[in-house]
Amino acid sequence: MKATQRLLAAALAASLCGLAQAHGIWFAQRAGSLALVYGDGGEDLDVVKRLPKLTAVGGLDASGKPVAAPLLTEGRMAFVDLAHKPAVLTAAMNNGLWSRDAAGKWHGKGQDEVPDAAVSGRYLKYATHLVALPAGALAPAPGLALQIVPVGATFPRHKDEPLTVQVLFEGKPLPRARVWRDVVTDPDADALVCDAEGRVTLPVRNQGLNVLKAEHESAPVDGHKARMTHHLATLSFILEHAPE
Repeated sequence: MKATQRLLAAALAASLCGLAQAHGIWFAQRAGSLALVYGDGGEDLDVVKRLPKLTAVGGLDASGKPVAAPLLTEGRMAFVDLAHKPAVLTAAMNNGLWSRDAAGKWHGKGQDEVPDAAVSGRYLKYATHLVALPAGALAPAPGLALQIVPVGATFPRHKDEPLTVQVLFEGKPLPRARVWRDVVTDPDADALVCDAEGRVTLPVRNQGLNVLKAEHESAPVDGHKARMTHHLATLSFILEHAPE
């Protein structure tokens, strides 16, 4: 019995290991409107109570000029007001300090408050959503430390067609960046590794919502509280299905 309990405890600790950094933000359709989502895989959590952690939400029109894209809350969901017709939406979140103790439990505190912290970091989330699919490459969106940018000559319209993206960190290509094809429908898949210019070509996974993910760790800005800064960025878009 004790051996079984130890195995279960170890499995639980392993499952918790990536909890704080696994969750991301992205945009998706909910009830006929576009909503900001906080979650991981099929898990869709209460985003409204996390809105105070948002540091920016905005849009770009078809010419790349900034336009307003305010959020309207309803229950536990936050919908985007599309009155100004953004072609691209962006959002950024500072999810704060998190530390995992030796027993595998996560605390929303820095390592200075968790003496036996095995992992500690500040967790930042970014999202880019293509409201209107571009013809080809896009310019980077302003204000996102980590982002996934479409750079191919053409943008796919169908599942399995190739999509070339580039991962940028602080405006520069991130060599050997890790990209996941879809954080919603295949969150546990192996990451694809970008080339020296931060580029990778992958087949589009879904004829519907797609949410690509990239992750990166950088030096901490508050070293006594965290051992690293963790960045998680998503790129989401929707491919239209055939007419009914």
